[in-house]
Amino acid sequence: MGTEAERRAVWSSRLAAPTGGVTVLAEDDGRGLAGFVHVILDEDAEWGRLVENLHVAYCRRRTGIGTALLARAGRGAAERAAHPAAHLRVLEQNTAAQQFYRACGGERRDKALLPPGGVRSRLNGSPFGLRIAWPDVSVLARLR
Repeated sequence: MGTEAERRAVWSSRLAAPTGGVTVLAEDDGRGLAGFVHVILDEDAEWGRLVENLHVAYCRRRTGIGTALLARAGRGAAERAAHPAAHLRVLEQNTAAQQFYRACGGERRDKALLPPGGVRSRLNGSPFGLRIAWPDVSVLARLR
């Protein structure tokens, strides 16, 4: 199965039966999707919720959509999850995303090798990811 087909299958399943997670979509005034965020509730006993995906259309970046998506997901996750914290991984090279997450109250915690899809045999080089964490997800819920 190719990457596009695999991603389509994963997202079709998540959106058809949204259990264990919160997905928030941002529409672009009826013109399509401006962005989305997906959070897996209580994904990790220590780190809590996993902000697994946050994407904003390139032409809509720096317009507040990412912040609004994180805030909405934070409120939704706070209502449904038992663990008070949230976290995500961001590639070490993605400095713009790191700045964004820090501006949203995230704190850098650790660094780990990130094999594509979690499969070590797919590694080509050393893609490191930084863990960004929010000890209390209410910080996200209060974003404006």
